Amino acid sequence: MPRALWLEVGFGGGEHALAQIAARADLGLIACEVFANGICSLLSRLAPEGEEATAAPPANLLLWPEDARRLLPLLPAAALDGVFLLFPDPWPKSRHAKRRFVHPKIVAELARIVRPGGEWRVASDDPTYQHWVETVMAAQAGFAIAAAADRRPADWPGTRYEAKALRAGRRPRYWTFIRRD
Repeated sequence: MPRALWLEVGFGGGEHALAQIAARADLGLIACEVFANGICSLLSRLAPEGEEATAAPPANLLLWPEDARRLLPLLPAAALDGVFLLFPDPWPKSRHAKRRFVHPKIVAELARIVRPGGEWRVASDDPTYQHWVETVMAAQAGFAIAAAADRRPADWPGTRYEAKALRAGRRPRYWTFIRRD
């Protein structure tokens, strides 16, 4: 039985989600992804070739194959111990800002469902999104910034999106926000 429940928004290929559940048996993870290729990538790592129909998924992993924004209102208050949002689509055009996951309405919803003292980990390599995160989070009251770094913290497993950004010479930024009481 998991002692902590986390949500990963947009797990991509699933490498971070799998690293988290492998490293922490006490962690329950709801992994959200809308793209079929990402879901298939994760599932192919869970089930050996030829055993797809019979392989049991890890007991501490739940897949949500839809937009995470649809799940948030369904969760009870203080249900989550933490949230991962790693290298989300930056939606760089201003007219698309409403689609960004770090958005005042979503931040307020996360403040409702993350328990006081819980964490929200965010990473981005996009300068527009990095500025957006700083601006949105400075204007809200639900989360305090615990850390902001230019290097991935040791307990954050890497992702292929991070590796791609580093190869391209982009500079990721990593934040840890703590849910205020």
